[in-house]
Amino acid sequence: MAEQFVVPQFIDAEAKIIGPITARQFVVLLATAAVDAMAYALLSHTLWMIATLPIAGLGLVIAFVKINGQSFHYFLLNIIMTLRRAKLRVWRKNLSDEYLLQFVREEKVPLPEVMVRKEFVGQSRLSELSLMVNTGGAYKSDEDDLN
Repeated sequence: MAEQFVVPQFIDAEAKIIGPITARQFVVLLATAAVDAMAYALLSHTLWMIATLPIAGLGLVIAFVKINGQSFHYFLLNIIMTLRRAKLRVWRKNLSDEYLLQFVREEKVPLPEVMVRKEFVGQSRLSELSLMVNTGGAYKSDEDDLN
C-alpha cells in the first residue's frame, strides 16, 4: 500500500496578517499614509485635499488590484520593461559564411567533423513512433524488426 501525502494547494496565496489584508498590502497602505501625511505637513489644506485623492487612489490600486492574477505593481513593472525594450527586432545577416568560419576558428571552437543528414520523417512514421511511446515500447514496427 502506497503512502498518501497531502499536496499543498494555494501556494501562491499570501499570508494574511490583519484580517483580509496581507503584509504587502499593509506596507503599501502604510507608505501611502506616510506620503499623505508629508503632503499635509507641506501643503495648504486645499492643495493637500487635491493631492491626497490621486495619491490615495494610486495606493489603493497598487495594494488591492490584480490583473491576470498578478499584483498591480508586477503589472506596472512588466509595462515599464516592455516599453524599454526595442520596438522592432530585425535580423541583419551581413556576415558571410567565410567570415563566420574564420571567427569560429579564431575562438578555438571545435567544428563538427561530419555533418549527418537525417532522413525526413513522414506522417506514418510519426504515427508509429507515437504509438511506440504511448505503449511504452511494447509496440514494435516492421522497420524496427528489420534493423
